[in-house]
Amino acid sequence: MLHLSSQHLQAIATHAERTYPEECCGLLLGRLERQRESIPDDTRTLVEVWATENAWTAEVSEAMKDITAQTIELGSTKMSRFWIDPSDLLRGQRYARDRQLDIIGIYHSHPDHPAVPSECDRSLAWPQYSYIIVSVQQGSAQDLRCWSLDDRHQFQPEELLTVTPSPRSL
Repeated sequence: MLHLSSQHLQAIATHAERTYPEECCGLLLGRLERQRESIPDDTRTLVEVWATENAWTAEVSEAMKDITAQTIELGSTKMSRFWIDPSDLLRGQRYARDRQLDIIGIYHSHPDHPAVPSECDRSLAWPQYSYIIVSVQQGSAQDLRCWSLDDRHQFQPEELLTVTPSPRSL
């Protein structure tokens, strides 16, 4: 389960609309709370949305063919793919660490497509993260869903719980 505020949802939607018709992407910074064995799902609490630039290029597209078993469509562009530059990921990790936070997930948009993970999304996903996908239709954010990987490396819906932040968590 991912806990977040309406301000977090708005920040992600605004980023997605601003980058349309290209995909946006960013990191979800927060806290992971391990549950007891009797409760199998961990709870992730989002503290900060960390927007990044979509660094997808033809070179990244070519490299993905070597990394994944999936064939990336020729001519894939930022309108259908995203990539977070490793240097941005490292900056985000350092920023989070300095605030006693972790990267708990990644978000991105699907311009003029549903908020459902693609096969490319699945092949590049990490099991410890939550994945928020926002569907942007004709420039307007319409649907936002959260996903996580199961033990078979398949995406399953993850519950989003919108909470009001307490004054001490700000």
